[in-house]
Amino acid sequence: MLEVNKIYNVNTIEGLKQIEYNSVDLVFTDPPYKLVAGGKTSGNTSGIFAPSEESRSGKMFKDNNIKFNDWSSDTYRVLKDGGHCYIMVNDRNMQELLNEFTKVGFKVLNILFWSKGNVTPNKWYMKAGEFIVMFRKGKATNINNMGDSTLLSFKNGVGHKLHPTEKPVDLITKLILNSSKENDLVLDPFMGSGSTAISCIDTNRQYIGFEIDESYYNESNKRINDYVCINQ
Repeated sequence: MLEVNKIYNVNTIEGLKQIEYNSVDLVFTDPPYKLVAGGKTSGNTSGIFAPSEESRSGKMFKDNNIKFNDWSSDTYRVLKDGGHCYIMVNDRNMQELLNEFTKVGFKVLNILFWSKGNVTPNKWYMKAGEFIVMFRKGKATNINNMGDSTLLSFKNGVGHKLHPTEKPVDLITKLILNSSKENDLVLDPFMGSGSTAISCIDTNRQYIGFEIDESYYNESNKRINDYVCINQ
């Protein structure tokens, strides 16, 4: 078993294989997936509807080639029976996510919507948030606060970010508090900026994360160390 409360600078596929069966209480992650431009892709498109270089290629990160079925089976293997698994996704990739994760045994409990407080340009209604698919392994277990809504309103961070898809700590904390208890182990296979780790520290949970990009790995570790020093 890997040492807990650490982020590992490894490929998620390799990292998951080092985690013991049925040892993780909760999974939360925001994985890389293909991007699709909101506007036309012809050469005469400009302004806010012009596709970015990332959306033209369908990639935002250099290590963006991993597919859902590359890590779905081992994610299922390491999660405890009755555990919840939250995966962030956009509308274009949701069907593939649902197909691949239910194929290995996950059951869909709900689909949540994160309202960002800002919008992304799109010709077919401005996109005001992202989806979070909530899966379960084995028996269905209740969330801790059954009065919560599927609409999660947390402002998206603006200005300086350590990671281009960095998510609000408050959003992750809401999910962690609802689907785990103190000292439980939370897994984030795509740790990015370290927000999941910060949330775990705040809520007295343990964590394991993977981040293949060395620069994000270093930045997230610095963020976590600084946060711990400030809040000791």
